Amino acid sequence: METQNVKDTVRQIFTEYLTVNGHRKTPERYAILETIYSIEGHFDIDMLYSRMMDQENFRVSRATLYNTIILLINARLVIKHQFGTSSQYEKSYNRETHHHQICTQCGKVTEFQNEELQHAIENTKLSRFQLSHYSLYIYGLCSKCDRANKRKKVNNNNKKEK
Repeated sequence: METQNVKDTVRQIFTEYLTVNGHRKTPERYAILETIYSIEGHFDIDMLYSRMMDQENFRVSRATLYNTIILLINARLVIKHQFGTSSQYEKSYNRETHHHQICTQCGKVTEFQNEELQHAIENTKLSRFQLSHYSLYIYGLCSKCDRANKRKKVNNNNKKEK
């Protein structure tokens, strides 16, 4: 789906959500939605705040951002992820199912797709539960941190031998 079509569709979904739930349709809320759907990948509130100030020239308070994010999560237009101690978000409409690898040392988050894994999860029979969506987080060391740890270990062993 073309980017503008996606933005028009999510705007319509959000408008319907706000109407049904008795929320005001403010320019700030739509500006936040528009900005989120122009971001590729994950973002946090600080990044969204900076982007709105710098690139969109639209001033909103952090409270407005947090409140609007909650509305967007409830409207199923944004997903919240808890990567270690940080909350990050990503747009959810018209997105491919993907998984996350999180480095426990540097905190780097990498998205990946694996059809075999996706089919295994989607075809798992769950007792008295209807799956709507899922998130998969795999924790470990990224290759950069793994190499750094190995170099550090070698250097420490060399120091001990001297």
